[in-house]
Amino acid sequence: MNEMLEKNRTERGKVYGVINRRRGRVISDHMLEGSDTFNITTSIPVCESFGFAEEIRKKTSGLALPQLVFSHWEVLEVDPFWIPTTEEEYTHYGDKADAENIARRYMNQVRKRKGLPVEEKVVAHAEKQRTIKKNK
Repeated sequence: MNEMLEKNRTERGKVYGVINRRRGRVISDHMLEGSDTFNITTSIPVCESFGFAEEIRKKTSGLALPQLVFSHWEVLEVDPFWIPTTEEEYTHYGDKADAENIARRYMNQVRKRKGLPVEEKVVAHAEKQRTIKKNK
């Protein structure tokens, strides 16, 4: 019995890892009576749900059975087009504001999936790139 509980604990840890990596929030977690099955209810953004089932099955060796159901809309409080403008913002975030903008990332993911143009730099630092010469 202890081995079964330990296995459940490690599998739940893997499930929680996938949920956290995809910016999800656990709503409820309980064990079904009379079995060794756990029911975990979470809230995951739709943009993060693509490939979720495959990843969670891979991490748990097929033991987890995910079911995705649309629940609600939620507005992100982040502007996807925000850039630093004041002197205080420049000192805090830097020239490029390198911290990841989640709203911008979600917007770009949707645009890529729909085949719309995305404003991304193909080459960030051209002077750092090199070509590998083939020896003949």
